[in-house]
Amino acid sequence: MKLYTKTGDEGKTGLIGGTRVPKNHIRLEAYGTVDELNSFIGLLTTSQIDNVDLLFLQSIQNKLFSIGSYLATDFSKISKSEVSPLSEKDITKIETEIDRLTSEVPPLNNFVLPGGSQTSALCHICRTITRRLERRLYDLHEQIQVDKKILIYINRMSDYFFALSRYLLFQNNIQEILWQKNEKNE
Repeated sequence: MKLYTKTGDEGKTGLIGGTRVPKNHIRLEAYGTVDELNSFIGLLTTSQIDNVDLLFLQSIQNKLFSIGSYLATDFSKISKSEVSPLSEKDITKIETEIDRLTSEVPPLNNFVLPGGSQTSALCHICRTITRRLERRLYDLHEQIQVDKKILIYINRMSDYFFALSRYLLFQNNIQEILWQKNEKNE
């Protein structure tokens, strides 16, 4: 099997179901952002992270792959019942993980700047890409109905990456960088 198909040379690509759409279609922007996020999570998994967190990140990657497939499917040609990427249980799992991570760190009394360590900074990159993905999903949702569980899961995922960044700093005895509201340039 060749990697190149030559079918996208005219600025269009095929959805699952055969429909061809422009490469700048909002649907492609949405599932392209899923792919970008999944790639950055892959980079994050190469960091020194304990096995529990690594396995959870890999479960997110698998869910994102399913979400990308869902977003690439033309439901006028394929039944939505054939593609069910998430369940309520998936949302509960990510909420439980957020609760576990936040229970391990001191309460937050200030805004935190991204950074502190390379791993924490990668968590923040994943968080911001997740927020962009959420915006793209709502753009798409204005045109076609996006499964509500996907919208909820992605919203929770940005919170997860924030909680993971704080947790990893705390576990490694690295001080969070707090936002200095009235920082003055001298």
